Amino acid sequence: MSAGEQPEEAKTTYREAMREALRDALRADDRVFLMGEDVGRYGGCFGVSLGLLEEFGPERVRDTPLSESAFVGAGIGAALAGMRPIVEIMTVNFSLLALDQILNNAATLLHMSGGQLPVPLVIRMTTGAGRQLAAQHSHSLEGWYAHIPGIRVLAPATIEDARHMLAPALADPDPVLIFEHGSLYNASGELSPPAAPVDIDHATVRRPGTDISLITYGGSLSKALAAADELSTEGISAEVVDLRTLRPLDNEAITATVARTHRAVIVDEAWRTGSLAAEISARIAEESFYELDAPVERVCSAEVPIPYARRLEEAALPQTADIVAAAHRAVG
Repeated sequence: MSAGEQPEEAKTTYREAMREALRDALRADDRVFLMGEDVGRYGGCFGVSLGLLEEFGPERVRDTPLSESAFVGAGIGAALAGMRPIVEIMTVNFSLLALDQILNNAATLLHMSGGQLPVPLVIRMTTGAGRQLAAQHSHSLEGWYAHIPGIRVLAPATIEDARHMLAPALADPDPVLIFEHGSLYNASGELSPPAAPVDIDHATVRRPGTDISLITYGGSLSKALAAADELSTEGISAEVVDLRTLRPLDNEAITATVARTHRAVIVDEAWRTGSLAAEISARIAEESFYELDAPVERVCSAEVPIPYARRLEEAALPQTADIVAAAHRAVG
């Protein structure tokens, strides 16, 4: 490459970007290892770790028994001993079997030890619906985990974030949970070399606007961007904010976007009751009430176990048309 020439963008997928992030982490630090159900010979339930066992061997890419509590606990122990484990849980519903380890150990040991026992653990899991996996495998429970002090919760919504969020997550002294929406694995696009390390502390504006803010994360980002495109044809300028980090929430970004547009729609695939959308709505009311020209709108999943049948599943989930309708109500 000649001096001053910019590196070319590479065509890739969200899945491949995650795999390259894992490969880079394993190459960069001998303390890093990956473990979970079927991450080795099978290549991961969603194919993210395909080929890594052959490249790094069974000491670095470890298949585990079907016991989330056991292998998450083993990851916590390894982190306490100075390793940098990456634990993969197939889907978020299975993480409930390890909730005791995550809440009562990973999130609390630093505090309970007076700062003596950091737990630099990364836990990756698939979240979200839209793939006809029925109720048990279609949960969006990242908001539950965002309720817990002592951990960081990330939701990479783009190929770039899938590729580059893992490194700063591994560098974090606290446990980090990464929620990968299952509908994103096949998403493809151009991946540019990063100009700087990915910021896991702040939200980002994916599309600027002046009339209304669409605040979302993860698998709902593409729907919010599609809604913004549709609204633009009607003369409504929608700003799209990708939260990226669900704990800690970027309060400044939320208040800043509301100050610019004076209206907000929060898009959250979780159930409406007790949701992350409810928390963001409350924060807007507390900190930006006098900036609002209309009530905050929330677009969430229906309060039902996610159905298996495709049309029922689609009806239960937030869709682009629902976001557009909520924006219309806010704009009036």
